[in-house]
Parts: sequence; structure tokens; C-alpha cells
Amino acid sequence: MSFIDTHSHIYLPEFDADRSEVILRAKAAGITHIILPNVDQSTLAQLLYLEETDPAYFHPAIGIHPTSVNNDYTKGLAWVKGELDRRPYCAIGEVGIDLYWDTTFREEQIIAFEQQVQWAIDYRLPIIIHQRNAFEEVIASVEKFNSPELRGIFHSFGGSMEEAQRIISLENFYLGINGVVTFKNAKLSTVLQDIPLDRLVLETDAPYLTPVPYRGKRNESSYIILVAQKLSEIYHITLEEIGKVTSRNALQLFGL
Repeated sequence: MSFIDTHSHIYLPEFDADRSEVILRAKAAGITHIILPNVDQSTLAQLLYLEETDPAYFHPAIGIHPTSVNNDYTKGLAWVKGELDRRPYCAIGEVGIDLYWDTTFREEQIIAFEQQVQWAIDYRLPIIIHQRNAFEEVIASVEKFNSPELRGIFHSFGGSMEEAQRIISLENFYLGINGVVTFKNAKLSTVLQDIPLDRLVLETDAPYLTPVPYRGKRNESSYIILVAQKLSEIYHITLEEIGKVTSRNALQLFGL
């Protein structure tokens, strides 16, 4: 039984005290690969250092998180472009639009996101999309490109059936499912009943969005088993089949 964590930030300081133990638990849980999405220029050194410890296990992505977009966003974009030319990455991410906390840089976020979408096409890389309170803006930007080369994940999907269907209609995009699916008041379980399993990938978003029964505590990659167990209940298939299908999806998407 194996799984792939397509979204984990275990390079962040929250894991500095016990990162080795966290990694051992992930491997013991059957996780065969972990994708490491970047946040911004301040986090890349730690991310790449972790990759160096086990390049066959950790796979770095490059991008600017929307909450890091500000008046200097063009400098950040230039930096991302430089990294794309400097060395290989498995994806562009995590990138997108986040209007939950602040809408001050809404237009800058859209511009930065669309530039990084274009680079995903140019470099033939999947894109890991973050959106919060901005589904319409994000989907409009993605639909604008209409390129068969564009593929990726709508990270931390927790939206409506209508939103899920719009994503699936893009053909080359997956829904990233994490601990949210285990939350008591989440409607995601109902939505997923009508979504094919072959359009899902697993993720944790560690250290965030910890699944039940550990909600409120630090998340880690080994907890992906709890997400898989919930999907096993929703789809009425074995845990092994959940791992097989979602891992196949991730392997195909990231070319691992």
C-alpha cells in the first residue's frame, strides 16, 4: 500500500525539531514521494536543502504564493524565471489568488498568477494552484489560456459540485484532497460522491489542515492515511485501491 503526498511544507520551521522523525513516519505510512511547493524567495533555501537529503523522495516546485505578492511582485517573478532557467523543478507552485485576508493586491495577484500559468505552459510543468475566496478569478485566468499543455492541481479543494465540474471540464486538472474531507461540517464528502477517483490526488498541506482526529495540531505527511481512509469510505473501495489510483494520477501528472 503506497501513497503520494502532492503538497507538503515540511521544510518549514514547524518541523525543525523533529523533521527526521516526521520523514520516518511518512515512509512507514507508505508514502513514496512528497512534493514540496514553494512559498516565496524566503523559503526556497530550506526547501532545496531538504530535497538534497533524498532527491528521489522529495520533489521541489517553484513559485510565489499569492499572499506573498505585493508592490514588488515583478522582482519576485523575475526571481522565479531565473530559478526555472537555473535548475529543474517538478512543478510551478504554489501559485494562485487569495482574497481571504486582503484584497489590496488583487490585480497584482492576477497578473502574477497568469504569468506563472504561462511559464507552466512554456516549461511544460504542472501547476499547483492555491485559491481562497477567489475561485471565479482563478478559473477565469486558467480558462483564458485554453492550452492542451496546461495541467495541474487545484490544491486543497473544498468547493461546490459546480466548481468541481468546472475544474474537471479542463481535462488536465486534478482536485487536491486533504484533511478538509474529514472535517465534521465539510460538504466535500457529498461533492466527491459524484467525482471520479481518477481526477483526485492526495495531499496534506502539512503543517496545516490537519485531519480528524488530530485537527488543531500540527499536520504531517504520515496523516495522509487518514485522508485515504475517508476516501475509502466515500468511494466504497479498499484503502489499497485509493492509494493505487491516486498515486497513479500523481505519477502521471508530475512525471515521477
